[in-house]
Amino acid sequence: MITLSHLGFGAAPIGNLYAPVAEEDALAAVDAAWDAGVRYFDTAPHYGLGLSERRLGAALASRPRAEYAVSTKVGRLLEPITGGGDDLANGFAVPATHRRVWDFSADGVRRSLESSLDRLGLDRVDLALLHDVDLNPGQRERAASEGLVALAGLRDQGVVRAIGVGLNHWEMAEWFVRETGVDAVILAGRYTLLEQSAAASFLPLCVERGVSVVAAGVFNSGLLARSEVPDDATYDYAAAPPELIGRARRIAAVCARHGVALPRAAIQFPFRHPAVASVLVGARSADEIRGDAAYAADPVPGELWDDLRAEGLL
Repeated sequence: MITLSHLGFGAAPIGNLYAPVAEEDALAAVDAAWDAGVRYFDTAPHYGLGLSERRLGAALASRPRAEYAVSTKVGRLLEPITGGGDDLANGFAVPATHRRVWDFSADGVRRSLESSLDRLGLDRVDLALLHDVDLNPGQRERAASEGLVALAGLRDQGVVRAIGVGLNHWEMAEWFVRETGVDAVILAGRYTLLEQSAAASFLPLCVERGVSVVAAGVFNSGLLARSEVPDDATYDYAAAPPELIGRARRIAAVCARHGVALPRAAIQFPFRHPAVASVLVGARSADEIRGDAAYAADPVPGELWDDLRAEGLL
């Protein structure tokens, strides 16, 4: 299993996810993560059409390379375009200078990683992942037989230390663990305080195979991000259904009885499973990552988990 820091920094927000982030604020967020002990940083070409990778690379440039781990992703090539406009249709407040082209071929994977290394200013990354194959399921076999094989070759060459997949659905992640030689999986949103659908078969399989799991999306895209769950909370990047808002509020009420903020419990919950090597949280400011690091470092009383279980919430 790859060794990663307990808490990881998700760099999608500093790629201007949904709204612009000033350059100095992006750099300050990475600096604050470092000061809080974070040594694992995740990015992707998809995040801001390369902006996240460029900013992360600049922020880490003066840090000792042996002291931190970086993951990035392959599967979308960035091709230059003209015509202006922005990339908000894809979720990022950046100029539409490129278009994303799905490519899980061996050549596409190698080209993608080469471009990522250039943007990051690095000669290697610690973890390279096939990105969002579950959003393009017809490419699953090609991603496994060509893309993952190419990543394995790069691992043999020392260009990457470990390989895997970064997905939103545990079912396809389980297929990759069962059928291929992945070292790690970033799984977003499926093993959280709100939802544990990955717990029945996927996580035990990862323990059996020695595959490291990075738990991402631990706030379920906003539903668990605040102690008081608002009516307009989001789930999986859309308006949360009323039944999930109700469930989140019931969880928050149990947390409150124990004097625990909901996001503190949300960050700490995934660590309870032995498959989970790191919890990944996105941050767009120094204050955000400082708050999340404080939540991660402040142990939750075991009675909280017992009470949630007793109320049928875990």
